[in-house]
Amino acid sequence: MTAPLSDKLQKLEDALEEYLEDYDCTVEVVLGQMILTLPAEQLVEVALILRSHKAFGFEQLIDVCGVDYSAYGQSEWATETASSTGFGRGVDRADFVAEDDPHRFAAVYQLLSIQNNVRLRLKVYAPGNPPMLDSVVGVWSSADWFEREAFDMYGILFNGHPDLRRILTDYGFVGHPFRKDFPLSGHVEMHYDPERQRVVYAEVEIEPRVLVPRVIRQDGRFVSDQVLSEKGGDDA
Repeated sequence: MTAPLSDKLQKLEDALEEYLEDYDCTVEVVLGQMILTLPAEQLVEVALILRSHKAFGFEQLIDVCGVDYSAYGQSEWATETASSTGFGRGVDRADFVAEDDPHRFAAVYQLLSIQNNVRLRLKVYAPGNPPMLDSVVGVWSSADWFEREAFDMYGILFNGHPDLRRILTDYGFVGHPFRKDFPLSGHVEMHYDPERQRVVYAEVEIEPRVLVPRVIRQDGRFVSDQVLSEKGGDDA
């Protein structure tokens, strides 16, 4: 049974349905959070309405988060198929969503209306290869660094951004570390060379591996032979 919406959320939902009826938007409430999903080509136009229209008044952009849905809903450590030697990996690389799938990458915008004391989550899928969205820096100036972070971590490009550079990784970093297919060991490693007196890059020497946790069970399979003999056999 769905819980009734608060007065503020109900008012917001009614306003979204009234003023955005000409746009290809969907509205849903998940865990008490209002979520508006819209196409990439309508992002800036709808963002201006959400900021400036008195029914919304979302004057503050709190955050912009990138999302990679390539392995969404798949369990990395599926215990239902665990073997006698540990957990089985639940995700196969072949099951990943293709990189050029228009619904693989998305940007999620967290909006706050101080005047109406209400929040809204705006989700937009980033189509293309590489994925690209229009920048909303012209709507909310705080999007500047947030969009740079989404670009750095997920490789989402923001068309019209005034200075789209990496912001968290180093200058020579290869790839985007929050993508699901990014190797845990990375593509390059770095260290300080005292002779050159600078940081240098080299090929990764660490071999990629999967750490399988050891599962201690109560059936004695991990008990040593000495302990079993002292306790009188396998039935101990």
